[in-house]
Amino acid sequence: MVLYVRKFQVEASSETLILRQKKAGYGQVDLLLQDFSDLPSLISIPIVRISFTGLKMYVVESKGGAIACMLLALFFLGTWPAILTLLERRGRLPQHTYLDYSITNLLAAVVIALTFGQIGESKPDMPNFITQLSQDNWTCVLFAMAGGVFLSLGNLSTQYAWAFVGLSVTEVITSSITVVIGTTLNYFLDDRINKAEILFPGVGCFLIAVCLGSAVHFSNAADNEAKLSALSKLYKDVPGAGEFSGFKEAFPNKDGIKDLESESVRVEKSKAGTADFLIELENKRAIKVFGKSTFIGLGIALFAGVCFSLFSPAFNLATNDQWHTMKAGIPHLVVYTAFFYFSVSCFVVAIILNIGFLYHPILNLPRSSLSAYLNDWNGRKWALLAGLLCGFGNGLQFMGGQAAGYAAADAVQALPLVSTFWGILLFGEYRRSSKRTYVLLVSMLFMFIVAVGVLMASSGHRKT
Repeated sequence: MVLYVRKFQVEASSETLILRQKKAGYGQVDLLLQDFSDLPSLISIPIVRISFTGLKMYVVESKGGAIACMLLALFFLGTWPAILTLLERRGRLPQHTYLDYSITNLLAAVVIALTFGQIGESKPDMPNFITQLSQDNWTCVLFAMAGGVFLSLGNLSTQYAWAFVGLSVTEVITSSITVVIGTTLNYFLDDRINKAEILFPGVGCFLIAVCLGSAVHFSNAADNEAKLSALSKLYKDVPGAGEFSGFKEAFPNKDGIKDLESESVRVEKSKAGTADFLIELENKRAIKVFGKSTFIGLGIALFAGVCFSLFSPAFNLATNDQWHTMKAGIPHLVVYTAFFYFSVSCFVVAIILNIGFLYHPILNLPRSSLSAYLNDWNGRKWALLAGLLCGFGNGLQFMGGQAAGYAAADAVQALPLVSTFWGILLFGEYRRSSKRTYVLLVSMLFMFIVAVGVLMASSGHRKT
């Protein structure tokens, strides 16, 4: 409810006064007032008018609002990978986890579309979500759906890369490739609304960060090898211990393990970062990585990075139609409508691939089935939460990008800042590592902090 104060003009005739509203655009109100012929010919009377007006669709327009969206998206997008990694380390099949994740990821897009995208009355230049579903905008819809396909392939790939090279390094590699390729494409697609002299030094910071991330991985891998070699030597030196195979059974009694939804507690627990901890983790996790080349994981991470670098430019084309594929007079896709189509294609690809992986698994994972997935409730609520976090994180990224430029919105690719925090807190990554590893780790995180600040400082303002 909005209060308007408007002046009305009174025109006097011999027997009738006609009260007319001066303000154009609100219609004309005529009130007949009898027997006021003695009034002056023109009187202005202030009148308080109460008007009920429709709500307006919520669209982020300010630079401050865009940065707030980016920061919240950064937290969400850096947290959901940690949840999925935790489930894989607890032994849950990635196919089961990703199917759960995909459901709530789509649900988040539907919620955003039916709330932010449906607020207020539909307008010719900014139709609401339901109205836009029936418009002839299929070319931009295809761009949005292509972006969803790229994101789905990237997310699916990273789920396997995490097992080989760790959460932190995977996120560093994929995020840096995304920024270098995706940010450059978005800069030119957005008609250079971002400040190039600030934006590209930020991209350079990401390049330095990826180099440091790779160095962190190889340094930490060398530390782990040294720990396992020392334990192997210890077993050989103990009479009657037999030859150390590197795969001793860490959990002879399944009831002794505390999983995500169980209250049973193990009596003894290996300290994070020790050789015993690494072996226990290998025995319990779903994807076995001992004896396999880390180049497999790095290759998967590189493929994921290329996929991630293309989904944001595709979404940019869907909402702003820089290639002029839409018919004249048809409004551009509102960010909420584009995000809905984006998430639908992401969901479809994930369902098709993961159901296929149930019956034809990769990387020597055990074979599963649709019925086994439906009956696997171990950790399901965490997978569903991860999907919601990713869905809302992507939505916030696009909302901020539509306002301040998608190149600046790529600042959310600094999610390794959050992922590394969770990796250290939840998984004991880099515990009891060498000083060299710690120095490289701190340097990598510092470069990401600088990159985030620089990219956000390059934010522009899209003309509407």
